[in-house]
Amino acid sequence: MTTPPHRTRLTFHGPLSETRADALVQRLIRHRPTTVLDIGCGSGELMLRVLAAAPDAEGTGIDLDTDDLARGRTATADRGLAPRARFLEESATGTTRGPADLVLCVGSSQALGGRLPEALGELRRLVTDHGRVLLGEGFWQRTPSSDELSRMWPDAAVTDHHDLTTLIGLAIEAGFRPEWTETANLDEWEEFESGYLADTEVWLAEHPRHPLAEETRQRVDRHRARWLTYRGILGLAYLTLVPTV
Repeated sequence: MTTPPHRTRLTFHGPLSETRADALVQRLIRHRPTTVLDIGCGSGELMLRVLAAAPDAEGTGIDLDTDDLARGRTATADRGLAPRARFLEESATGTTRGPADLVLCVGSSQALGGRLPEALGELRRLVTDHGRVLLGEGFWQRTPSSDELSRMWPDAAVTDHHDLTTLIGLAIEAGFRPEWTETANLDEWEEFESGYLADTEVWLAEHPRHPLAEETRQRVDRHRARWLTYRGILGLAYLTLVPTV
């Protein structure tokens, strides 16, 4: 039975362009990391690019999604990085995989357990004193209204995110200085969200009477309605953080 394809058009699991990814990698390898830890790595695309640009580095990605981990392992083998990269199916909460010279935590601070201040404290524990953390974290570009919140994800609340100023302040309180601050632009968001749904939208157009079509259509329509609601309201910050010593 033909089933809906699974996000084959996405390079990154978040709003991140090739241009920004290249710049991030070059910045993150400036201090010559030899160990990389990717929290909630998914398929580990950014970690693999860091390893390709830093031939002395070894990387560990941890996640609970077996499909994403399998894609990461395949990409690792295809790029000749298998001796230097491993993907582990395990929780990041309380992980003992650090400290590492570079910690990647992009869209996955919740994997560390607790609220953001606790997650930032964990990131400080997991990075070496002269290392770097790349934190990709959501923030409110403006405070959403009650009506907007009701049309976002289930049980969405203003307290789900901070504004950018508060987010950076929390990172400083946790023992970091922000070396670099940048935010995903609208083009990156639209490329990500469109890519997330594109394969399934085409499948629905080609299989409108498939037994799975109605269920799939409802799921896709809900997702699109949600992201069109938070479009321009929810931002994503990429913070390159330096630990204070």
